[in-house]
Amino acid sequence: MRFDGWIAGMGTASGTRIVLGTWLRSPFGPFSDVMLERADGTRLLLAPTRRTADFISGTYAFDTVRVVPVGVRAAGGSWTVTAGSLDLRFTTGRRGLLGLLLCAVPGVLARRPAWCALTDRAARTLLSGVRTRGSAGAGRRESYGARDLRPIRALSAVFEGQDLGAVAPVEPPVRFGFSSVPRKPAMTRVTTTVTIGPA
Repeated sequence: MRFDGWIAGMGTASGTRIVLGTWLRSPFGPFSDVMLERADGTRLLLAPTRRTADFISGTYAFDTVRVVPVGVRAAGGSWTVTAGSLDLRFTTGRRGLLGLLLCAVPGVLARRPAWCALTDRAARTLLSGVRTRGSAGAGRRESYGARDLRPIRALSAVFEGQDLGAVAPVEPPVRFGFSSVPRKPAMTRVTTTVTIGPA
């Protein structure tokens, strides 16, 4: 199962870390979802339908799953996200050297698990906590093929009426699956391949 889109990972001054997935193409059609990990380690999934919630929560680990409308709007480098009681706005900056290198990766190559296996060691070295292949829930395996990387420069976020504070490093790493997002807040263009196990 292939998911093509963007993953935005960011920390906040309150200690809440946020991971936004915006999928332009997927087995479920276009959709977006949000994963939050609070400062106390509580992990929450906000997904737009029961089907997407069931699939994501079967692949990753959460303490709470909520099915809520998830809306994402992008204008240039400005992004606006509404997901249940979350209101999030963030801006991306110009891509650096690594982003330029990733833009050169052809889409057909990024979709190949063998390519993701080849880039796994480099990802771990360059981006602490990041892996490009590994085991997921229910006997599934995942591969991430990155094709772009842009820094997140600023954000404002309110969740359940609480201001989460300014943008901050993703510290500690998020614990939804085998890989975290980069420590420095960033938005990554990615093709995610999920291989379903016998179960």
